Amino acid sequence: MSEFKQEMNRYPASRITEVAKALSGDLRVRILEALGDRSMSVSQLAEALGVAQPTMTINIQMLELADLIVSSPGANREKICSVTCKSILLELPVKPGDGLHHMEEIHMPIGMYSHCSIKPTCGMAGKDGALIGSIDDPRVFYMPERTDASLVWFSGSGSIEYYFANPMPPGVPLDELKLKAEVCSEAPSFNMKWPSDISVYINDLLVGIWKSPSDFGDRKGKLTPDRWFHGTEYGALTEWKVTKEGSCVNGVRTSETTLDDLLLHYREPIRIRFEVSKDAEHQGGLNLFGSGFGDHPQDIVLSFIRNVDR
Repeated sequence: MSEFKQEMNRYPASRITEVAKALSGDLRVRILEALGDRSMSVSQLAEALGVAQPTMTINIQMLELADLIVSSPGANREKICSVTCKSILLELPVKPGDGLHHMEEIHMPIGMYSHCSIKPTCGMAGKDGALIGSIDDPRVFYMPERTDASLVWFSGSGSIEYYFANPMPPGVPLDELKLKAEVCSEAPSFNMKWPSDISVYINDLLVGIWKSPSDFGDRKGKLTPDRWFHGTEYGALTEWKVTKEGSCVNGVRTSETTLDDLLLHYREPIRIRFEVSKDAEHQGGLNLFGSGFGDHPQDIVLSFIRNVDR
């Protein structure tokens, strides 16, 4: 028999969407039905409901994320699933922002840029480590295959710009805007002593400059494909942040640019540009890593953080 952890799960307004998504599929509702009075393994559920086990695993994960079922290890390392409650209570939003999480994130694939200004050496590679187009050919940056890139690079000075949607409704106060990306310099092959001044601009306002010390290639990147052999292997996960008081890079104050200065608008894109300026002291190029390259399993992440206790 399945033992309910509690009679009712209570969900705040910020979780309505994920719960609704979890309950929106007929198969996931049938999974809850099957688990209504007993615990079952993934393979038992797959057999009982007549679906392939990989399909069952994906749908169970969605129900787990919504805290509608829990899993525990069983015999032979098999996953045993149980429902968490008999009923749920959804709190409806009553004011703007109630339906949002404390932190909303947008993950941008590095090949989905909107504008760029680059020169050789330059290029891009996919998750499998294969080059996209020809190396040192700027035309590659305008090919449709660029959307599959997991590594993008250019030497000297240049820039690459991304457009992000603004998920914050009008009237919802924002406390922090945070950008994270894995980046480093770009040298021929690689060079552990190759500085580059990498700037980030948001809506054309300078947020901060991070001085990359290297084009890192002294070891294999944790995620870098084995077939990649062009020198650069990983970068440094770097954070640019804008608050109401100013901006910082990796926690160090770098600019007077504030959230108010950015003039964020609900219907307008947020333009984020990575740039190595022509006026920079160190014009050492840029490598930008996606989720399948380098040391960190992420693309470019833009976080919108608000104080929900106000």
